[in-house]
Amino acid sequence: MTTLCYIVYMSSSTTLTVRVTPEIKKRLSQLAERTKRTKSYLAAEAISGFVDRELAIIAGIRRGIDDMEAGRVVPHKQAVRRLRATIARAAKAKR
Repeated sequence: MTTLCYIVYMSSSTTLTVRVTPEIKKRLSQLAERTKRTKSYLAAEAISGFVDRELAIIAGIRRGIDDMEAGRVVPHKQAVRRLRATIARAAKAKR
């Protein structure tokens, strides 16, 4: 493992140390060179995107649990029918 230390440049920033394999470090360096961005910038963008996606997933799961606990559910057979109808409409629209 290689330890990289990145400083995230934003209006306010902090330092985060991340362990990556030598291969990831090499590929990040290649990406930085090819995009004319710093490794720090690219790492911060990647982490930001990952965190945003994961938090959105967790929020969706929480909404689903809240709906279930409040009794806002649809029977399985009805849900499958709705999904199949939606897929069929989408397939028909593609033609």
